[in-house]
Amino acid sequence: MNHPSNVYLIRMVESLGLLVRTRLWMQIVLAMVLGLGTGLLLSPEGAGWVDEGLSVILASWFKLPGALFLNMIQMVVIPLVVSSIILGLCGSGNVGQLRRVGLRIAPYFIATTTVAVIIGIVLAQIIQPGHYIDEALLTAATELPKSAPLQVLESKPLPERIAELIPANLNQSIAMRNMLQLVVYAIFTGVAVMLLPSKQRETAVYAFGIVQEIALKIVGWAMLFAPLAVFGLLADIAIRVGLTAIVGMSVYVGTVILGLLILLTFYLLIVSLATPQGPLSFLQRIGGVQLLAFSTSSSAAVMPLSMRVAEHSLGVKPPIAKFIVPLGATVNMDGTALYQVIAAIFLTQVYGIDLSTAQLVGLTVTTVGASIGSPSTPGVGIVILATILTGIGVPAEGIALIIGVDRILDMCRTSVNVTGDLTACLVMDKLLGSDSLEDAGTQAA
Repeated sequence: MNHPSNVYLIRMVESLGLLVRTRLWMQIVLAMVLGLGTGLLLSPEGAGWVDEGLSVILASWFKLPGALFLNMIQMVVIPLVVSSIILGLCGSGNVGQLRRVGLRIAPYFIATTTVAVIIGIVLAQIIQPGHYIDEALLTAATELPKSAPLQVLESKPLPERIAELIPANLNQSIAMRNMLQLVVYAIFTGVAVMLLPSKQRETAVYAFGIVQEIALKIVGWAMLFAPLAVFGLLADIAIRVGLTAIVGMSVYVGTVILGLLILLTFYLLIVSLATPQGPLSFLQRIGGVQLLAFSTSSSAAVMPLSMRVAEHSLGVKPPIAKFIVPLGATVNMDGTALYQVIAAIFLTQVYGIDLSTAQLVGLTVTTVGASIGSPSTPGVGIVILATILTGIGVPAEGIALIIGVDRILDMCRTSVNVTGDLTACLVMDKLLGSDSLEDAGTQAA
C-alpha cells in the first residue's frame, strides 16, 4: 500500500508529465535548458568534458534536428506567405476596406521602427558600450579568415530601389528569397483576385486556401520535433560560443538586451492603451510564440504559430491575422533595427569615430529603410549591418568583433520582432472596430 505522500508525489509527476506533453511552450523551455546545459558541459569554453575536436563534431550533430526543422519551414514559407496575404486581402471583401488597412498599417510599422531606432541611439549614447572593450579582444576579433569575407548589400539609388519593389522576374525573386518583392506580388495578386467575377473569385480563393492548408500541414509535421530542434540549436550555440565571448562583450550584449526590453515595454504600453488586452494577459497568451522565436531565430519559422495565436488566443479576425502576420514578418523588424543601430554606434565608439547629429539622423533613416524587407531568417542582421557600417566609416571587418555573440542577440531580437507583429494585429483589429473585415467579406460574397 502506497503512503499518501508517495501517491501525492506520483500524481504531481504524472500531472507535470501531462503538462509537458500537452504544452508546446513548456517543452521548448525544457529543451532550451537541457540544450544550454549540455552545450556548456561539452564546450571547451565551459566544463570541457570532451576535447575541442570532438566538441565541434558533436555540435554539428546536435544542430542537425534544428537544421532539418528550419529547412522544412523555409521549404513552405514562400507559398505560405503568398497564400496567406492573398487570403487576407480577399477576406477584406472590397478595395475600400483594403485601403483602410493599408493606410493604417504602413505608418504604424514605420513609426514603431523609428521608435526602436531612437531607443537604440539613446541607449548607445548614454551607456557607450564601445568604451568597455579590451584592445586585445579587438585585435584578436578583427583577424578575419580570408575564406570567409563579409557580404555587403549593393547600394542603389532610391528610385531604382523603389522600382525593384515590383518583381520583374518572379523566379529570380523566389530564388533570391526576396520576401519584400514576394509580398508586393502577393498584394497585386490578391487585389486582382478581389476584382474577379464572383464565381471566379471563389474558385481562386478555394485554390489558394488549399495551398495554405498544404503548407500548414507540412509545418505541423515540422512542429512535431520542434523541442528536439530547439535542444539541438541551443546545444550547438553553447558549444561553439561558450561563455568567454559573452563575458568579454557583456556591456554591449547588455545594452542590446536592455533596448529590446524597453521596446517590449513600449509594445505592452500600446496593447494596454489601444486594446482591451492587459499586458500580462497578452504576454501569457503569446509566450509559446516568443519562446519558439527565441529558439529558432526565425520569424518565418513561427509565422504559422503566430497566425494561430493571433486568431485563437488574441481574438484577432482571421483576415487581419492572415495579412498582418506575414507582412510583419517581412517589413516589421523593430528588434532588428534597434540591434543594428546599437551595433553600428558601438563599433564607431570602438574605432573612435565621432558621429555628428546629421550622421545620426542619416543612420536612423538608413536603419529604418534597411530593416524593412529584410529576410526573416537567422543571421541576416549581420549582412544588413555590414551595409550600414560602410556608410558611416566603420571598417566592415569590424563586424568580426560582434559575430561571437550575434546568435544570442539574434534570438532575443527575433522574439521581440514577433511580439511586434502580434501587437500590430491587435492594434489593426481595434482600429477597424465594428467595420469587420469578415462582415465586409460576407456582404461582398
